[in-house]
Amino acid sequence: MSRSLALLGALAGLSLFASQADAQWHMKQGPLMTRWAKDVKPNAVLPDYPRPQLTRTDWLNLNGIWEYQPGQDGDASPAGKKLSSQILVPFPVESAISGVMEHHDRIWYRRMFTVPANWAGKQTILHFGAVDYESEVFVNGKSVGVHKGGYDPFSYDVTPFLNGNGPQELIVRVFDPTNNGGQPRGKQSLRPGGIMYTTTTGIWQTVWIEPVATGGIEKLKIVPDVDNGAVKVTVNAYGGATDGDVKITVKDGTSTVAIASGKPGDEISIKVGNPKLWSPDSPFLYDLQVAVSNGGKAVDQVGSYFGMRKVELGDVDGVKKILINGKFTFQIGPLDQGFWPDGIYTQPTEEALKYDLQTTKDLGFNFIRKHIKVEPARWYYWCDKLGLMVWQDMPSANSYDDRPTPPVDKEEYKSELTRMVAALHNVPAIIQWEIFNENQGEHDAAELVDYVRQLDPTRLINQNSGGDQKPVGDIFDIHPYPAPIAPPANAKQALVVGEFGGIGMVVEGHTWKKKDNGSYVMVKSPEDLVDMYSEFTNLLKTFRDEKGLSAAVYTQTTDVETEVNGLLTYDRQPKADIKLIAKANRFEIPPPTYTVVVPTSEKESQTWKYSFDQPGNDWFKTKFDDSSWKEGPGGFGTEGTPGIGKLGTVWNTNNIWMRRTFNPGKLSPQLIAKLPVRVYHDEDVQVYINGVLAYETKGHNGRYENQPMTDAARHAIKPDAENVMAVYCKQTVFGQYIDAGISIRVPGNK
Repeated sequence: MSRSLALLGALAGLSLFASQADAQWHMKQGPLMTRWAKDVKPNAVLPDYPRPQLTRTDWLNLNGIWEYQPGQDGDASPAGKKLSSQILVPFPVESAISGVMEHHDRIWYRRMFTVPANWAGKQTILHFGAVDYESEVFVNGKSVGVHKGGYDPFSYDVTPFLNGNGPQELIVRVFDPTNNGGQPRGKQSLRPGGIMYTTTTGIWQTVWIEPVATGGIEKLKIVPDVDNGAVKVTVNAYGGATDGDVKITVKDGTSTVAIASGKPGDEISIKVGNPKLWSPDSPFLYDLQVAVSNGGKAVDQVGSYFGMRKVELGDVDGVKKILINGKFTFQIGPLDQGFWPDGIYTQPTEEALKYDLQTTKDLGFNFIRKHIKVEPARWYYWCDKLGLMVWQDMPSANSYDDRPTPPVDKEEYKSELTRMVAALHNVPAIIQWEIFNENQGEHDAAELVDYVRQLDPTRLINQNSGGDQKPVGDIFDIHPYPAPIAPPANAKQALVVGEFGGIGMVVEGHTWKKKDNGSYVMVKSPEDLVDMYSEFTNLLKTFRDEKGLSAAVYTQTTDVETEVNGLLTYDRQPKADIKLIAKANRFEIPPPTYTVVVPTSEKESQTWKYSFDQPGNDWFKTKFDDSSWKEGPGGFGTEGTPGIGKLGTVWNTNNIWMRRTFNPGKLSPQLIAKLPVRVYHDEDVQVYINGVLAYETKGHNGRYENQPMTDAARHAIKPDAENVMAVYCKQTVFGQYIDAGISIRVPGNK
């Protein structure tokens, strides 16, 4: 049956109540909507086949208007009863596109469907792309099964539950505890704000049915073997059947590359002569045709694809680097949250999904860190097609908004981690698994690294992106904000900056809220955004060339709710010239130059007042009496600390407070707007100008860097007059040094 006939069948299945539902269902208006919301058609919702690596011609899309109502714990299944309202599946209950835009932790779904007559004699398999979090499925009043996990696909053979050839009733019960459970949930929160966002409840990926003959294909496992010029394919049949015959055809467009045969359950190795390798620059994909027969009679046939590529750690000039197909390519990509203002976890249309990825490519990125969310299969398909490598995070359990946090459901976490790796195993774009993020819900890290290595030895493993770094896994990953810094040398792991940046910019008319929008550092214009972004990428180039950096992740692709640090707004409007950002990502924009306003002690020691003892609470204010403080030359620290300027005064205690006066001369408002703080800090630092916080960060940077100054501090500077700079630095381990000054930045892209 053709895809168009399948869609007609879907419409027929809706006919029992579609006319009433169409009259009652309406898309809600959210705080912000994308331009694709208007293209959502209730009778053709996400109509593309949802599983590109295991395709069938015959299938029936069950997306569309369903009956819906909130539920209570202990409710009986509402079999045979019309529910109180409608919802557009597969959009989360909280989303505007769903037509509900409410949160309920327990909900019911109901719809009717009809199995096409020409499916007779085959099993009817009911598929769910994802349902968050716990679901129970009923067909014609009988429970088919219960599933837990908000991010993985699952299916049921519903053949035994069907009533003849007429209309069939499908009911889904959902329970989602969100903050109140210890299950994986990523950035979802019942108390959204800051870096936590609106929750997703219920069906949020495509629902469909398809016919499969007994002994038909349930799943494929595809392993590229670049070293031996082969691809290894395992075909698993429903019910674990092993008595059929498998035929696998590898194709390059219309040309047949190789044909191999074997048995279900066996790993079949297929030689691919002179393989075309998959890479971001050349994302070539081979097609697969897989057929199962029994006694010479055709049983089942599916389509798939694969990419020939190899991922490993390798030594490059004595440093561990991430290698793709034996070569080092610096990886630069965005942190991608996967949230939509109108669909929450679900993209409005296929065109919207593809736009995000094509724009990411156009911005000059070659990979994406998919941040503590798992996407629908078609998202990964477009990454494969476009040549965007993926670091795949495991959705975290517990998050920053929980005080106190519920206990992590360790068993569920491992179960969902297992299912994530299995479901995405065949995706060539995925080159790395991220087990934890910034210690959120972290547990049994070493054991889970070993466990995932057993599940998938073909990819790299990052034990913890940001947070505490342990000597397990392949990656040493730090999260500095806003400017990147170089991770410390490591002989066994590749060095990456797993997050940096967060340059905020408000675009009027394109924000989730009219106020309370923020980020790590703010700019006011597209030119300033490109200026600061290119300065950060030039730092990355230095770290790549001098410090062995393999990759870096910029925060982030889009704004998300009240976070305004995307290169695109939340409704997907570019904030700056895409071609200029791409040039910065290729390191084609020269670094900025600087004119000194307040000199540091890099070349010549500068005089400071300082104290090693805790001063009063107002130590950083302009009128503070520092007459009792010592006076001495900068910088302050200890011998042997790498990358320092002049060591004018030994500082070997845990804390130092410093003050100096300066006159910046006649500065125009335009020049003041271009003033960064120039600072070397080992470790935590706070810099104040005339009592206003100008810059603060934790950790050490190991070199002098120009860091963005807050707008408030810039406004506090008095031209052609006396000003006060005050600095605090905290030391805990190893070398130490502190120095600071102010410069005028002249952008390199001017």
